[in-house]
Amino acid sequence: MATKLQNRVWQKLNEIPAGKITTYKLLAKALESRAVRAVATAVGKNPNAPQTPCHRVVQSSGKIGNYTHPQGVARKIELLKYEGIEVDNNGNIINFQDKLYEF
Repeated sequence: MATKLQNRVWQKLNEIPAGKITTYKLLAKALESRAVRAVATAVGKNPNAPQTPCHRVVQSSGKIGNYTHPQGVARKIELLKYEGIEVDNNGNIINFQDKLYEF
């Protein structure tokens, strides 16, 4: 059974357009929540990935972060590349500020 916060997070994820990324912190702010870790946990529990695009959420530093999938971060990078988001060998989004989506 999903919590109210989880449902709100999953709905908000659908607003992130393909070819853009956002951060856990910006996502929490858009939900008017200071509970960034709880938001990140909800992102990780997304039951509808990749249709509900949790792969478009990254760390505030521009690093990829984790991805709850059997292939892990490799799958997240694959999905992002398919959408035109490039990732360097250190797991950082290339042109992070240009790709950033703020709600």
